[in-house]
Amino acid sequence: MKKIAVLCNYRLLPERVGGMDHFFWLFDAQCKTAGYQIDWFFPTISRHQGYANLDLFSSQEGNVEMYFLNHFAQNNYTHVFTHFIEISTSFFKRFKSTYDAKVIAVDHNPRPVGGYSLKKRIEKRLKGWLYSGAIDQFIGVSEYSRQQLIKELGNQIQSRTHVIFNGLPTAQLVKRTDTHFRGSFIVACHLRKDKGIQDLIEAIRIVVHRLPQVPFSIEIYGEGYYGDSLKQMVLDYQLENYITFKGSVSHLYALYAQYDYLIHPSHGETFCYSVVEALLCRLPVITTKNQGNVLGLVEEPINGFLYDVGNVDQLATLLQNLIANQKVLDNSVTYNTKVDALTLAQMVHHYFQLTQ
Repeated sequence: MKKIAVLCNYRLLPERVGGMDHFFWLFDAQCKTAGYQIDWFFPTISRHQGYANLDLFSSQEGNVEMYFLNHFAQNNYTHVFTHFIEISTSFFKRFKSTYDAKVIAVDHNPRPVGGYSLKKRIEKRLKGWLYSGAIDQFIGVSEYSRQQLIKELGNQIQSRTHVIFNGLPTAQLVKRTDTHFRGSFIVACHLRKDKGIQDLIEAIRIVVHRLPQVPFSIEIYGEGYYGDSLKQMVLDYQLENYITFKGSVSHLYALYAQYDYLIHPSHGETFCYSVVEALLCRLPVITTKNQGNVLGLVEEPINGFLYDVGNVDQLATLLQNLIANQKVLDNSVTYNTKVDALTLAQMVHHYFQLTQ
């Protein structure tokens, strides 16, 4: 019988249920239907929704990898998957040197704004040289992610590195049908500096100066360490009538259809759930050319608009033209349907194939 272990440095939170949670539940069900044993290792345990059906183990906020090595590695697992865990570390070599399991490491991890420091790049290349041989398959969630893994760890992993796109639960998504422009924009992301919301606030300051009497609204969903700084910027620029912080919610899938555009001013992504969710809801997206549009799903002028990362003036002009109705999407062009392939069913299928 195949025995699978899944190690995730991912906190289980009832108030935050997203695409990865649904994937975990469906992948577990697929494996059990095939007669596999599958155990899940997280820093915390919660039994909300689909997690009630999983065989869960918790490191009690400790290191998930070390917890697994100390207590479970000898359980004759045939496959070990890692999610949200640093790739190519001594953990992989320690495990592989003793146990004969296929190891699949999945890269979800964002890169820092401006890239890694020279010291960090050297460390990663060294770890690639020392430990990458212990990993049978490297999985990137986008082509950008795959290329970054090879760049960071070395060309020796290239033949073992593949892309599996993340999928989203599509059944619950509410699709936008009213295309009448109302001047309503949504932002949905963690409030971190690398998400570039500070650029958006600077751009809105310019737009308000140029169009002082034109009403519009931007509602920001999410929480994070940079939130207080962003809120202070809004106060300092007296933009409270235009920008509202809505906090974190679990039903974004039902909200996208209420807006005209998603704005995602990101400085760097590996996948970007909010962009994909918005496009699946038929909500057009304004994002950065390469960093926010990491999957290449936003095509001007079909389903959104792009601008150069960090270019506040360019973003301000784009928003000004949209609000003043001087820039519109080309509704005569067929909608970009590539996004419709990013389903949970496809994601589960591709990961399950790795167990064959």
